[in-house]
Amino acid sequence: MSDKASLAPLLERFFLQRLMQQRQVSPHTIASYRDTFCRLLKFTQQHLHTGPSQLRFEQITAPLVGKFLDHLEKHDGISVRTRNLRLTAIHSFFRYAAFEAPEHGLQIQRVLAIPSKRFTRTLVGFLTRPEVDALLAAPAANTWSGRRDHAFMMAAVQTGFRLSEMTGLKREDLILGAGAHFRVIGKGRRERCTPLAKATRAVLKAWMREPQRGEDHILFPNARGGRLTVHGVQYLLNKHRRVAARICPSLEKKRVTVHRLRHTMAVDMLQEGVDRSTIALWLGHQHVQTTQIYLDATLAMKEKALAKATPRKARPSRYRPDDRLLAFLKDL
Repeated sequence: MSDKASLAPLLERFFLQRLMQQRQVSPHTIASYRDTFCRLLKFTQQHLHTGPSQLRFEQITAPLVGKFLDHLEKHDGISVRTRNLRLTAIHSFFRYAAFEAPEHGLQIQRVLAIPSKRFTRTLVGFLTRPEVDALLAAPAANTWSGRRDHAFMMAAVQTGFRLSEMTGLKREDLILGAGAHFRVIGKGRRERCTPLAKATRAVLKAWMREPQRGEDHILFPNARGGRLTVHGVQYLLNKHRRVAARICPSLEKKRVTVHRLRHTMAVDMLQEGVDRSTIALWLGHQHVQTTQIYLDATLAMKEKALAKATPRKARPSRYRPDDRLLAFLKDL
């Protein structure tokens, strides 16, 4: 099998040259793309009875990719949003392949023509201030893990950092003293500095006095000193949510994630009158339009807007049925 026809070398160059060297994408993106292609290769092996290393590029056809995406939804139970993320990774690889293997142009065009699925966008979830207070009070202050979890959640809810940004923080990323702030390199390799409130600064200053665990200088390490995993973070959030729910029962029906804490910070700033461009800069959004979702999240802001609006003078009128044909069309 020639190197040009084989899938393996092309996929390796896509990850090493295109993603890591040329685009310098984040480790989070690498992990997401890697997971997508691991799943795709296993699916292809089951259907074509060919090992991943023996696959030819022309075997990854549009119908095969379509079946793979349907399999993820029906058998793995992933959401439409996650399905679209998997498709984004595949599209990215095939756009790269268009330059590396132009002789397969028709096959590549057909894969790139697979559309993303539309889905209903739900309102973003966030916590109220009493819920946040109860959550922050839940960790035990007399244990190392409790003090870590309190500092972790305090930092997350005040900075609005993404999960990968929170778990990737190192001790040198925290600058204390005058103008205390975090320095973080976020999505798209964009660096930003986030100032810290007085209460958050005090908690983090106390946390920095804790003996360091591990040699990687991770700010919020696991018990062995390594980086917290996605499952590790969710475990600690679930544990403290259950404790906090005893004081704040509304937390019983809410799922607490780092992303929900991020939404909480954004909605809180919006309710305090901070403009969208500042919130977008704070969150590390590339476009201000991304921050639009928070405008739909809170009913309180809409009620304030309604109170400021001039009420219309109207009087009730008797109902008159439409023309039968018009009624039929309106009911469709």
